[in-house]
Amino acid sequence: MGWLRGILFGSIAVSSLYATSSDILISAEDAMKLIGQEKVMFVTGDDEDIYATGHIKGSVEMYAHHLHHSNITGKMECAPLFMCKEEAEHYIGSKGITNDTLVIAYDDFKGPNATGVYAYFKSYGHEKVKILNGGRAAMMAADPEQKIYDGIKAQIKEAKDDKALVEKLTSQLKEQEKKLIVQKGAEVKGTPKSYSIDLSKVNYNYIAGKDELRKAVDDLIQKGQKSSFAIIDARGFEEIMGERKMDNAARGGHIPGATFIEWKNMTDMDKKLSFKALEKMQAVFDQNGITKDKTIYAYCHVGAGRSSHIITALELLGYPHVKVYTGSWDEWANDMNLPIRR
Repeated sequence: MGWLRGILFGSIAVSSLYATSSDILISAEDAMKLIGQEKVMFVTGDDEDIYATGHIKGSVEMYAHHLHHSNITGKMECAPLFMCKEEAEHYIGSKGITNDTLVIAYDDFKGPNATGVYAYFKSYGHEKVKILNGGRAAMMAADPEQKIYDGIKAQIKEAKDDKALVEKLTSQLKEQEKKLIVQKGAEVKGTPKSYSIDLSKVNYNYIAGKDELRKAVDDLIQKGQKSSFAIIDARGFEEIMGERKMDNAARGGHIPGATFIEWKNMTDMDKKLSFKALEKMQAVFDQNGITKDKTIYAYCHVGAGRSSHIITALELLGYPHVKVYTGSWDEWANDMNLPIRR
């Protein structure tokens, strides 16, 4: 019943200390200074439709859900890698990213898709990668040009009956839109670059495959809370209970012994920041018995998203042994030799 505890203790109020100075996160104020700089690439983990409605100027799109590559049966060709070496090299290079590029991952603000990009690069041993805390929303809030733009929009709304004034303000709005940090439009394909993955530098301490998860499951079933492992299911309740199956998952349910801590417990929805206060996040893990002496695995549907959000929160809290299960439910549910619970 470990997964049930996550439902009961999902929100606990403590103080408000943020890890904005960590090596993992970057604030909007600091990120603004890097826009347009050489060897810096902003990468959104949101999909192309969301990208078109608003993206950081000059950024590229790498939809987190597609970073985990499996076939229709959930088989990971190069597990536990998210993608095989050659495929990943080509894909990353096609986005104009080189080995010495600082990658700043972001999403709307919630965190899962940004952490999916972060986990993807970190798994391959990419040395320079950060998460924009608060994502696109934080950049808009910090952009002085955005405030002017919003002011003009408000004036247009107030002057709706004055046609001449509305036309004048609309013209100003179009000119102001060009100055914004967050802009609309489809991704403009840049010049592909060369990217190389050194398999000896792959961060296997950060990613796990199904065989490793199976050993942890067996240990959890045998030892319960005395096990040296913990498995966190970061998905929603309907997925956990097997009432909802996504994409090509053959079975619904959850991995035996998993503790349910939905990814939403890590996001500060009120302040539109990707992560809550450290104390608030720690309280959730404490309530669920997730201690720093354990090796902790997290999974969701594809490993790049909700589970990476949980793992990143644990990193911020100083947990030393944390791993993303890259195959996640997409792989586990489609292997009929692996046990599930509903």
